[in-house]
Amino acid sequence: MASDKEFVDFVLDQIENAGEITAKKMFGEYGVFSSGEFSESLKPHITPVDVFFYILEGVVDIRVSDETIAVEKDNLVESPKDIVHCLSNSSGNLSRILVVKSPKPTSKAKLL
Repeated sequence: MASDKEFVDFVLDQIENAGEITAKKMFGEYGVFSSGEFSESLKPHITPVDVFFYILEGVVDIRVSDETIAVEKDNLVESPKDIVHCLSNSSGNLSRILVVKSPKPTSKAKLL
């Protein structure tokens, strides 16, 4: 499936709190690049759609509602729409996280 600028902008908007992220058109498609490590926390917020977090590398503290757990590589955590959630990396080591929101949001997340 070919990507378009509107979709790339949507993706960049969804990961805006994950550090310096850029997109570059290359080979007829877009590449999305991160400047480095995820070492900050993502502030508590509520999204208007379901979200899931898949830990690609490291250990990430994930809060969903009132529960926070340390989640290791190759694990998935679901956060239903309209529920408070946030992420943090207190390990001091590199963490990589895939965040998926479904369906495509029609409104922005609400920071708390």
